[in-house]
Amino acid sequence: MKIEFSEPSLPRSGALVLIVAGEKELGRTARAIDKRMNGTLSRALRNGRFKGKLGDFIEIVEPVGIGVQRIILAGVGTEDDIDLLKLEDTGGKILSRISKKGDSNAAICVDPIKGVKFNPAMAAAHIAFGARLSSYRFDVYRTNKSSVDLPSLKRIKMLVSDVKGARSIFRSLNKIVDGVFFCRDLVSEPANVLYPKSFAERVKKLTNIGLKVEVFNRARMEKLGMGALLGVAQGSANEPRLVVMQWNGGPVRQKPVAFVGKGVTFDTGGISIKPSGGMEDMKWDMGGAGVVAGLMATLAGRKAKVNAVGVIGLVENMPSGKAQRPGDVVKTMSGKTIEVINTDAEGRLVLADALWYTQKRFKPSAIVDLATLTGAIIIALGHQYAGLFANDDKLSDELVAAGKMVGERLWRLPVDASYDDDIRSDIADMHNVGNGRSAGSIAGAKLLEQFVNDCSWAHLDIAGVTWSKKVRPTIPKGATGFGVRLLDRWVLDRYEQ
Repeated sequence: MKIEFSEPSLPRSGALVLIVAGEKELGRTARAIDKRMNGTLSRALRNGRFKGKLGDFIEIVEPVGIGVQRIILAGVGTEDDIDLLKLEDTGGKILSRISKKGDSNAAICVDPIKGVKFNPAMAAAHIAFGARLSSYRFDVYRTNKSSVDLPSLKRIKMLVSDVKGARSIFRSLNKIVDGVFFCRDLVSEPANVLYPKSFAERVKKLTNIGLKVEVFNRARMEKLGMGALLGVAQGSANEPRLVVMQWNGGPVRQKPVAFVGKGVTFDTGGISIKPSGGMEDMKWDMGGAGVVAGLMATLAGRKAKVNAVGVIGLVENMPSGKAQRPGDVVKTMSGKTIEVINTDAEGRLVLADALWYTQKRFKPSAIVDLATLTGAIIIALGHQYAGLFANDDKLSDELVAAGKMVGERLWRLPVDASYDDDIRSDIADMHNVGNGRSAGSIAGAKLLEQFVNDCSWAHLDIAGVTWSKKVRPTIPKGATGFGVRLLDRWVLDRYEQ
């Protein structure tokens, strides 16, 4: 779908969308059109149930004296509650509405909204941003396209007085969408298509936008002593990979910020095998790695003024005659040993080596890791929040604030020394699960904490927010890309201001 910006003018075909705030006030362009239509729009606002709230619509089909096929009045809320997220949701809702009508092109007119602090350029850019986020589809494996409700909309023209300003704002937002879509594509792929080698090959293509990408094979990881990561991979015919991405857009001497992602491209649970019901969902157990790849694509795409590193550990967790057994002890790259009590608690083993490698090689200013780590976080927080664990209060507060700004919410949980005994092993330095069913997400975070030394660190458990089973204004069913926007916003606020 193509998005363009131009000065307000009356289109000759398709759908015309006019933004209306909660007081039912028509903007300057809308008033001119209403006058041309002898007050039709004003009468529609007076006589309908339209309140101007987000999601309220009035549609006028085949309006007399106007070349367009339909005019849609779209509510955006009252001046007291309009914010950038609501404008993005407005864009998503408008796209959904128009797509169901069969129009191939549409124009959205954004006049100044009385009492709102955002100028029309900012509002238009974020409405367009929301529309594009909402446009995502993953239907590459459908052979009968006629059976699919494919969106008809091919072009949106944003009508706004400050065209240059709107284009400038949207340019960066559009690169964020590219990163989110890259992540969604990775997470959506089936495991027979996306496995460690093929995942690494897709990331390697990001060199085209300026990333430096290194791919480590099994032999390289064996030489580095990554026994925890390799232990997870040993049951699979698909060889593991470690991928290192670098973006150097900041000052030469600036320490990089690092992002580490769990990339289990399919998780059967290994010998501690999962129940069959819902196991197909485990194709997206690489969601953390997908976010890191999408984030690095975003930073490179918008030429972020930061030095950043992304490291993803890619494995497949399968049961076989070579698979890791409950009770095995693995030696990590750090030299610390882990007793494997449950082979389905494998993501923390992958991250243990990836985190250690990252902090040892790059000595970053901060590390944020992401993982679909535990089912326990879904029990605790549902699908509304991701779990946040951190050894740094300032970092934690910054991430929570960034999440609020982009609508990707975090909830902090404890990871203090009172939980140390939960991962203490009788025969090794630690074991990979907690004691019983209590504090399962915390036990996972406690293990990860052992591999970051004194580095400022945060762990995001995104198991409940990586995949959505319902449609939201800017997120279709399926892969959400949760984390790409959050971390991009955090980088912007902390490193680029």
